[in-house]
Amino acid sequence: MALKRPVRSPGTVVVLEHTSKVLAGNALGDPHVRQLAVWLPSQYDTGRPGRGRRFPVLYDLVGFTGSGTAHLNWKPFSENLAERAARLIHEGKMGPAILVFPDCFTRLGGNQYVNSTAIGRYADYLTREIIPFVDREFRTLASRDHRGCFGKSSGGYGAIIHGMKYAKYWGAIADHSGDAYFDFVYGGDWPNTLNELGKYRKPKRREGAYDAVLASAGLGDGRDDGRVRRFLESVWKKPKLSDAEVHAIMNICMAATYDPDPKAPLGFRVPFNLETGELIESRWKRWLRHDPVNLVKAHARELRTLKGIYIDCGWKDQYHIHYGARVLSKRLSEAGIRHRYEEFDDNHSDIDYRMDVSLPFLYRALKP
Repeated sequence: MALKRPVRSPGTVVVLEHTSKVLAGNALGDPHVRQLAVWLPSQYDTGRPGRGRRFPVLYDLVGFTGSGTAHLNWKPFSENLAERAARLIHEGKMGPAILVFPDCFTRLGGNQYVNSTAIGRYADYLTREIIPFVDREFRTLASRDHRGCFGKSSGGYGAIIHGMKYAKYWGAIADHSGDAYFDFVYGGDWPNTLNELGKYRKPKRREGAYDAVLASAGLGDGRDDGRVRRFLESVWKKPKLSDAEVHAIMNICMAATYDPDPKAPLGFRVPFNLETGELIESRWKRWLRHDPVNLVKAHARELRTLKGIYIDCGWKDQYHIHYGARVLSKRLSEAGIRHRYEEFDDNHSDIDYRMDVSLPFLYRALKP
C-alpha cells in the first residue's frame, strides 16, 4: 500500500518475560531469559466477564537476522504485522486470532527453528515451552487444531519443517519463500563465503608459488582451521556488517544448524574445504537430510494430518528459492498431500504483503 491507513481496532500488544530451561546453557551463550510479544485482537476484551471468548493462535517465525518484535515495528508506506492482521479482520477477510512473536535470535544471526547442539534447542523451545506458556497466559483455543505457524525465508523453512516433524503441535502452516532445494539455495553462495573467510586465513596469502596439497591438508573433514573462529570474533565486535559478512555468517549459521558436531572445534563442520572450495560429500549429505524436498516422503503421514499447507514464492527470488518451492510442491503432489502453492512477480525482499493471503488461509483452516 502506498499510504498507511488507520485501523479502527488496532488490538493490544502484550510483552511478557519468559525464562527458558531449554535454552539455558546453550553453546553460543545466548540469553535464556527473553521477551515474548503477543498481539491480542480487539475482540479479545469483548467476551463475557469471567468466561471470555477463546481464539486461534498464529505463531510468527521471522527470517534470518530477525527477532519476534521486529514485525511490530512501525513501517513506512506499509503495515507492521499487527496492523495487517487488524485490517484483515476489520475487512472481514479473516476472523480474530492471537498472534505470537517468539524471539529466536542467536549470535549467528538466527536459526532454523530446529534443535542443534551448536546453537540451541529451538524446536523444543517453541513446542515444549512457548506454546504451553502462551496457552496458560492467554485465552487460546489450546489445541493443535486451532494453532498454526507461518514465516518467510528461514521462518518459512521453520514452518514447513515443523509441519513435518512437529505436526502434533500445529494444525496448519504457511511457508513464504522458505529455504528448500539446498543445492540451489546454499551451494552457489558458498564460494563468496569462502572468500570472506579467506581474509582470516593464517598465514596470510603471499604472491608466488602455491602448494595446494599442503595448503588444503587437514581441511577435508569440514573442520575449522581457525579462520571461521577469527571471522566470528571479528564480526561480533563490529558496529556494522557488510552484505558479504552477513551472507557469510548466514552460511556459518546453516552449518551449525545442519551439521553440528560437539567434537569439532566450533561444535560444527562446514561442507566445503576452506582452502580449495571442494565439496565435502559426507558433510553435504548431512545438510541434505534437512532439506524439505528430501523429507516429504518420510513425513507424508504427518503432513496429511495438517488442516492447511500454504506455500508461495516470488519467481524472481535472488536466492533461487522459487526452484526449491516448485520441487517441494511437486514432491507434495506426488505424495498426494493437499496444499496450496502460489507464485508472484517479485523477489525475496520485503514481501510481507503476501501475508494478506496466508493469514486468512490459516484462519480458515484453524477457526473454531
